[in-house]
Amino acid sequence: MQDPSTAPSATLRAALWMTGAIVSFSSMAVAGREVSFALDTFEIMMYRSLIGIVIVVLVLVATGKLHQVTRRRLNLQFLRNLVHFTGQNLWFFAVTAIPLAQVFALEFTSPLWVIVLSPLILGERLTPVRVLAALLGFAGILIVARPSADTVSIGILAAASAAVFFALTNMFTKRLTRTETVGCILFWLTAMQLGFGLIAAGIDGDIALPDGQTAPWLVVIGLGGLLAHFCITNALAIAPATVVMPFDFVRLPTIAVVGMLLYGEPLDLWVFVGAAVIFAANYLNITVENRKNRVA
Repeated sequence: MQDPSTAPSATLRAALWMTGAIVSFSSMAVAGREVSFALDTFEIMMYRSLIGIVIVVLVLVATGKLHQVTRRRLNLQFLRNLVHFTGQNLWFFAVTAIPLAQVFALEFTSPLWVIVLSPLILGERLTPVRVLAALLGFAGILIVARPSADTVSIGILAAASAAVFFALTNMFTKRLTRTETVGCILFWLTAMQLGFGLIAAGIDGDIALPDGQTAPWLVVIGLGGLLAHFCITNALAIAPATVVMPFDFVRLPTIAVVGMLLYGEPLDLWVFVGAAVIFAANYLNITVENRKNRVA
């Protein structure tokens, strides 16, 4: 009997959700670059969180789920959101400093950092397959970055570091989901990061205000972040990760074409080769883990 989660209709629906995620992530990257001339990353995050918390609160009120927001694990919420705030700032800086395809390729290493760090944070075992996947992934990083005195830049380091912080965010989120709802996590995400953004952006006593040119892009950033994760969550609810992940990989050629058309960024073959190695490492780990779970 065919698994409903792998039926053609389920795969098609997952593909449609992932198309939404790809459009959202790509739009957010372009919007981040378009406002960088007027706003620094802290200001971008502050306005993104302001838009986000309005949307989250409205949705929670409309669905009658505002009561799900609790203060049970505020210490872990704080740590998770501080880590994510750092990673997101690094990501927004990276999209202004290096080609967009390079940013997205390095971002794909985030699951590999989860493999490396999960024994320390989640107490999970580091299996031989996970070690192999991590080594393959780091080989992919070297292919993408091609480190040398001429190629390594602050943008490369920012994008690679963002992937580490996103991995930490995912692990802390996994711990939070054991006791907290998605609505609660999203509320504290937007509320705390609004506070972080206000402090970081206002520390110099000068916060730039949106104008007619930057305001629409900030709305794109605010909506794009929420919609991207909403789409991915729905795709994973419909189909297994082994089906969803290949669709997520389409983000790379998509953003490469966007970067070429909008900013004249050349299509770098080695970025695609390195990204393919990173994808293979992630796919190997997911496939083996799924097989192990089915046997168990």
